[in-house]
Amino acid sequence: MDELLEVAEVAADFGLEGVMAWIVRLIGLLALLAGAGMWLVADMSLLVLPVALMVVGLVLLVAPSIFLLFLE
Repeated sequence: MDELLEVAEVAADFGLEGVMAWIVRLIGLLALLAGAGMWLVADMSLLVLPVALMVVGLVLLVAPSIFLLFLE
C-alpha cells in the first residue's frame, strides 16, 4: 500500500494524477464491457468469470475518484 501511495504522490508532483485516473477508468470500462460481452455469448454454466470481470470493472471505474478524494 505504501508503494501505491508513493506512486500517487510522484504522479501528483508531476500533475499526472488525472491522466492515471482516466487510464484506470478506461481499463475498468474495458473489463466491464468484456464481462458483459462474455456474459452475452457464454454458456449459462460459465457465469463466474463474466461476473468477476464486471465487478472488477465497476471497482476500477469508481476507485480512482475515491482514491484521489482520500489523497487530497
